[in-house]
Amino acid sequence: MLPIVLAMIVCLVVSGLVVAYVAYPHRGESMPAVPWLGDAMGKAVDAAPVLGEDEVDLLRMR
Repeated sequence: MLPIVLAMIVCLVVSGLVVAYVAYPHRGESMPAVPWLGDAMGKAVDAAPVLGEDEVDLLRMR
């Protein structure tokens, strides 16, 4: 029972972070209550690798 409860809590925290990211830093706005969290999310996104236009075109050809 305890592992299920812990897994649900982790899922809720992750989904809350995703919603917070989409609502503020993804649109270029700062988060009103916790600006440090928005800054950390923005830095993490800037550090993540992204696909370029040529890579996207290659994926579409498959």
